[in-house]
Amino acid sequence: MPENDHPVSVSSVNSKYPRLLLVAPHSSYRIVPYLNAAHSLGVDVLVASTSEHSLVSTVAEGLRVDLAQPEHALAALLAAAAERPFSGVIATDDSAVHLAAHIAKKLGLPHNPPDAVQLTHRKDLARARLAQHNVPIPDFTRIDLYADLAAQVAALSYPCVIKPLSLSGSRGVIRADNAAQAVAATQRIATIVEELCGDDERRYLLAEDYLPGTEVALEGMLYNGKLQVLALFDKPDPLDGPYFEETYYITPSRLPKAAQTLIAQRVHEACAAYGLKHGPIHAELRLHNGEAKILEVAARTIGGQCAQLLKQGSGHGLEELVIAQAIGKPLSTQATTCAAGVLMIPIPKAGILRRVEGLPAARKVRHILDVEIYVREGYELVPLPEGAAYLGFVFARAARPEQVEAALREAHARLNFVTAPVWKLQ
Repeated sequence: MPENDHPVSVSSVNSKYPRLLLVAPHSSYRIVPYLNAAHSLGVDVLVASTSEHSLVSTVAEGLRVDLAQPEHALAALLAAAAERPFSGVIATDDSAVHLAAHIAKKLGLPHNPPDAVQLTHRKDLARARLAQHNVPIPDFTRIDLYADLAAQVAALSYPCVIKPLSLSGSRGVIRADNAAQAVAATQRIATIVEELCGDDERRYLLAEDYLPGTEVALEGMLYNGKLQVLALFDKPDPLDGPYFEETYYITPSRLPKAAQTLIAQRVHEACAAYGLKHGPIHAELRLHNGEAKILEVAARTIGGQCAQLLKQGSGHGLEELVIAQAIGKPLSTQATTCAAGVLMIPIPKAGILRRVEGLPAARKVRHILDVEIYVREGYELVPLPEGAAYLGFVFARAARPEQVEAALREAHARLNFVTAPVWKLQ
């Protein structure tokens, strides 16, 4: 993508409301929450996506761009800015953050350096940068799918975790305890990454040491490089593999304060190593042998509908905080004393969803706020590691984290997903 250090001059258009550019893949869960937040803040939105669907046209402007052709997309967005300036730029998902950084840079708006954002999108590049800056990470190497696999897996330490370079949500992530399992995992992941656009993403995988220990997620905001922690989520279910399907997120964390301080410090160090300075941060870490090791730092918000939990810890919805910062009018946050949590409902097995039983009973569990099912009856369910979606979400709020966790587990136990086999034509 061509660079230009001089911001593009955009024409002044009289408008009552600030205008936000939201760059998003058309299937993003986050589009609607961002549009709702913008409406509550009195902000107009132009959604730049790969599809102009009716969802956008009724509540916001839509502009069709090809995220796989960033030069063409950038030109179209600069033209839109010339017609009416943007006050801020936000990307909803990993696939959009690089383009959003470029357009914000061109327009002279607050942004992360595009090179820094690119690091967060590529796990191998991210690991290498963190290693250079002595930020604790698992030991890692790359696997070349075009080279001899037997020789490569023979050199790995076991147990290890093998994963794609750029996918998120635990898709394609598999634990291997020996060379035979590593070969099988590598071949399985190879079929998943065939759909990716980048040559390196299709050719290489990341292999890293498996770290036993507690896993956590941190949600934060960067202000001129300074990290503000919005929430620290415990993941009470052990994530031991062979697949790493995340289920329960509970906040506030029940970890000792010293551990929480260490986690925030490591995330701040990672952001500084990448060169990130502005906007939302979602980080994943493992506590192992007294250290907090970085698994991922993404320059975006938490995935799915989990952002709803942030209102419990800040007094504002996460999307409201991100938009307000992007347009230069940050909101003050306030601590709350209650606990909140979400269950990302896992897919129990492959098949065609016939019906969901137990929804009324699950919603009646004390402390449950809502149960949302996102997969319609008749749709095929694909579990991890190939799958890329959850069945839905269960939300809870209570005075203490342990009450939240108990409520989520009870509600989950009351749900039953009835499926039918998938018959494939040979």
